[in-house]
Amino acid sequence: MRKSIATVSMSGTLREKLEAIAAARFDGYELFENDLLYFKGSPKTVRDIAGDLGLSCDLYQPFRDFEGVPDDILQRNLERAERKFDVMQALGCPMMLVCSNTAEHALAGEERAAEQLHLLAERAARRNLRIGYEALAWGRHVRLYGQAWSIVKRAGHPHLGIILDSFHTLSLRDDPSGIARIPGDKIFFLQLADAPLLSMDVLQWARHHRNFPGQGQFDVETFLAETLLAGYIGPISLEIFNDLFREAPARRTAADGLRSLLYMEGQMRRRFERRAERGENRSAAGERGADRTATGERGADRTATGERGSDRAAQAARVLERLELYSPPDFPKFSGVSFIEFAVDAAAGAALATLLARLGFRRAGRHRSKDVTLFRQGAVALVLNADEASYARAIFQERGPSVCAIGFRTDDPVRALNRATALHGERFDSPLGPAESQIPAVRAPDGSVFYFVPAALGDDGLFATDFELDEAKEGQGGASLSSVDHVAFALPEDLLDSWILFCRSLFDMKPGGSLELSDPFGLVRSCAVADHPASVRFVLNVASGQRTRTARTVSASHGGSVHHIAFTCPDIFATLTAMRADGVPFVPISPNYYDDLRARLDIDPQRFERMRALNVLYDKSAAGEYLHAYTASFADRFFFEMVERTGAYEGYGASNAPARMASQVQDAASK
Repeated sequence: MRKSIATVSMSGTLREKLEAIAAARFDGYELFENDLLYFKGSPKTVRDIAGDLGLSCDLYQPFRDFEGVPDDILQRNLERAERKFDVMQALGCPMMLVCSNTAEHALAGEERAAEQLHLLAERAARRNLRIGYEALAWGRHVRLYGQAWSIVKRAGHPHLGIILDSFHTLSLRDDPSGIARIPGDKIFFLQLADAPLLSMDVLQWARHHRNFPGQGQFDVETFLAETLLAGYIGPISLEIFNDLFREAPARRTAADGLRSLLYMEGQMRRRFERRAERGENRSAAGERGADRTATGERGADRTATGERGSDRAAQAARVLERLELYSPPDFPKFSGVSFIEFAVDAAAGAALATLLARLGFRRAGRHRSKDVTLFRQGAVALVLNADEASYARAIFQERGPSVCAIGFRTDDPVRALNRATALHGERFDSPLGPAESQIPAVRAPDGSVFYFVPAALGDDGLFATDFELDEAKEGQGGASLSSVDHVAFALPEDLLDSWILFCRSLFDMKPGGSLELSDPFGLVRSCAVADHPASVRFVLNVASGQRTRTARTVSASHGGSVHHIAFTCPDIFATLTAMRADGVPFVPISPNYYDDLRARLDIDPQRFERMRALNVLYDKSAAGEYLHAYTASFADRFFFEMVERTGAYEGYGASNAPARMASQVQDAASK
């Protein structure tokens, strides 16, 4: 499908925006009127710049407060429209967006609105231009796409159609299923936008908090599917009003935008292929039911089911035949974290190795040709990379000791890489030493590396070729960490949406709700993402207060990095007891936290005293419990969390984060 994006969606001058749109490989653009009004050049100049970049203007917008007006205002509006038509012809733009009237003087009544839009379309037709009418979620009288379609249908002009915008429909919780009943040739243009679920005025929500499809919590996929079922074959475009997008580098924003559309097209192809397959299966089931009994009720029911399945299959097949939907490789299956790699120098590596030994890790091997050391415990593998010729050296010089790479076990590493690159992920090829294994990898949004490790290799097979493995022996103490529970990142605010889209489009990770957590020096916004069945979990944190620990981590890393790593253990009390005996420093939690905990929850007294003695924090849900404790920070860069989950608890102990953050500040101040 043809792909477009509105110039309002990104930062910079109009020329910079067009260059970013072209660099991301969009086909066209929507010109937001203000971008033209403030451009030092004529509409013809804009057309020439865009043409040189291989772009054309798909839509000029917005034309406001036109329809449903008193007769004296109508004439002025028509004259105003003629001036815009002059501009459009100079731009080479075929269509103008007319949004539903928001003015106080606007009059109710579909007949008046339809008559006036008919007049506008008639004037547009004289110049071979088209008018798209859009229902604004805050329109004076027209807010819903159904109202807009009723007016367009009543107007009955071939140069007048409806423009659909997912934000306006989904923010009002309007049902998009009726879209499929609109004739496809009367849907003139389609704008997609996602958004987080917020309780606020819809106008403020729309102007400041939209994001790309796949970055928010709207069901944009169903909205798009209904539009395609209607027979729409025009461009899919992005119109995003977002304060952070207006500040972020335009090329990064445009690249994210195209990735979101490719992701959406891929999701549509999967949806319609599944629908076609289910319809065919149901049709066959209906035929078998009809064969079994020509008159029986059950046979008739099965026949009806088969007919409905055939209808759905036919609809899906028509969409697939009509449109060339993007088809990236399917999602691979992930089965957890294979390894985590740290960038260190000699001094930081020695200090981190000492801490890992106290945490119960054993040195398990050394790379055959590089200054890289492997530590193991249970299914957890940690790699310390101090090699001066490695990519890790650049990350260390920028961030200090930090996580530079994460490996993920998957059933098909090649498919994982191919999907990532098909969605414009940046492939990473590490320099290889003699007989060294090549592991498919991509760059994450923060510049670190994500490796795709064959699950078939098992826990040890990955390292058998590249490392001289030590003879297996127990680590120090009685700690028993079994796996990586989750990885938490500290990110600059303008990278959060990029990370969510990256995780969703490559890993099929779904975002949970966004939480605001209280740090002593400001608020931290936290969003968790996880695949199904939660084999890979991330917690993405951004800070509004620049003095928070999260913000300091971002500042130190010049763009975000791993904030902490959580390990699972079967018995947190035994694990912490062993670690404390080996000298691991943990964050002390306020006694007031435990007084409140005892007052709020009915906890076995003996268990409660063990929690208080070991600084274990506690959370519970209807499904299970979450017990956890935090080590002191390493080099003021990252720390570790020990976790015991019981039952089917799915959270991350977010209610305890303020207690942890306050304790970290006080602990650091006391040293």
